[in-house]
Amino acid sequence: MIVEDEPAVARGVQVALEREGYTAAVMPTGEEALRQFPEIAPQVVLLDVRLPGIDGFEVCRQLRRESRVPILFLTARADEIDKVVGLEVGADDYLVKPFSVRELVSRVKALMRRAYGELADSAGGRLLRRGDLVIDLERRRVTRDGERIALTTTEFDLLRHLAARPGRVYTRGQLLELVRDYDALEQDERTINVHVSHIRDKIEPDPAQPRYIVTVRGVGYAFSED
Repeated sequence: MIVEDEPAVARGVQVALEREGYTAAVMPTGEEALRQFPEIAPQVVLLDVRLPGIDGFEVCRQLRRESRVPILFLTARADEIDKVVGLEVGADDYLVKPFSVRELVSRVKALMRRAYGELADSAGGRLLRRGDLVIDLERRRVTRDGERIALTTTEFDLLRHLAARPGRVYTRGQLLELVRDYDALEQDERTINVHVSHIRDKIEPDPAQPRYIVTVRGVGYAFSED
């Protein structure tokens, strides 16, 4: 699903994706996207930030109440605020206009692989059990004490990489490379902080005193060995 109010941009994105074999539906407003989402059930949403009516941030918030579909924000400005807000409301990635068709397709393919592709994690098998936390790699599900925890695609990938090797310290740059399996033109390591904060809010009994994902000052993050 392409949610974009500029016809030329929307058509260009649609044609690029259809050439790769995807079926792409264009929604000119956030309201229309929300109405059509249950019926279309898209596998990826490309969401413009600046939309008439409700903006992309609000569309993302509402989608996240019902779905973990991968969301890629399209923003017209290389604005740090847009990037951070987009991640805060649940987006998996962002792309700054003007962008190349090649990079757009690469990012969509990467999101598709991460969300729906087969996982092969020889270190952990199909399930990672860490205390009362269970990470199902095949179904991409996380539970704590038997209760399901909804994570975005990026959050799940970060968690599984960290949990697969307890005690190993990853820099923010290394984590960014692990969850972005395409050639990104711009990489901002600070986005990892936002995603880790979201994961802690969801999996930690007390996010202020994390027991699973610990911060290693001056370096990055690690999954606790305890």
